[in-house]
Amino acid sequence: MDKKNLATPTLVILLLIAFIVICNPIAIVGVGERGVKVTLGKVSPQSYTEGIHLITPFISKIKNMNVKTQKTYIETDLYTKDIQQAKISYVINYNLQPQNAHNMYREVGTGYVDMVLIPVAEGTIKDVIGKWNAQDLVANRETATVDILQKLQKQLAPRYIDVTGFQITDINYSNVFERSIESKVTAEQDALKAKNRTVQIQEEAKQKIISAEAEAKSMAIRANALTQNKALVEYEAVQKWDGHLPQYMMGNTVPFLNMSTGNFKR
Repeated sequence: MDKKNLATPTLVILLLIAFIVICNPIAIVGVGERGVKVTLGKVSPQSYTEGIHLITPFISKIKNMNVKTQKTYIETDLYTKDIQQAKISYVINYNLQPQNAHNMYREVGTGYVDMVLIPVAEGTIKDVIGKWNAQDLVANRETATVDILQKLQKQLAPRYIDVTGFQITDINYSNVFERSIESKVTAEQDALKAKNRTVQIQEEAKQKIISAEAEAKSMAIRANALTQNKALVEYEAVQKWDGHLPQYMMGNTVPFLNMSTGNFKR
């Protein structure tokens, strides 16, 4: 009798364990996830947070959706404003909006990256890059990056995706175009050197003109002074005299100065 009484509770416990294992009425939503409860094909009107949740076996199930920040690397072939083909490599940081995990599952499912994120990203990037000439895009990559990020955030937020970062990692043009850019840059550098040399020559010429004009003005002032004052003419001659009297074939020396102290005659 005692053995029979002990067997009954034990059997109940074993049956309960078997039921739990087979039917699994418990669902666990992990950290960084949101659970979407589906009951007979109908999605629940809310997302379930982390933790343990009870479900009705064979009737309900919980599908976990990752709401952590994720990173996707993408390459896109496109054309610039001046019809140059380019391959743009970029990275997008994004996360599924936790409060809308059930809406995303209902409308798109778990493949929202391929079905929503990438198509919107490619369309936005082609639209923005298509407004830039190829050479200008290289110099204004940061401006284009900010523009793309803002547009992605605006377009994807209503679709339950928050974009937290965007970065263009590489821009590749055709070899022919890259060689033409190198040639153009070289030509511009050579032209700049020539322009600088021309400016230098012009400046040197200006300095010479200024110097010549100054010298001419000095000579004019000097000539005018000499004309007005004969004594100054004699003074200038004395300043230039080396102390030797001039020699002539027809005589020894001939004084040439008429000073105020008297006349010198042979």
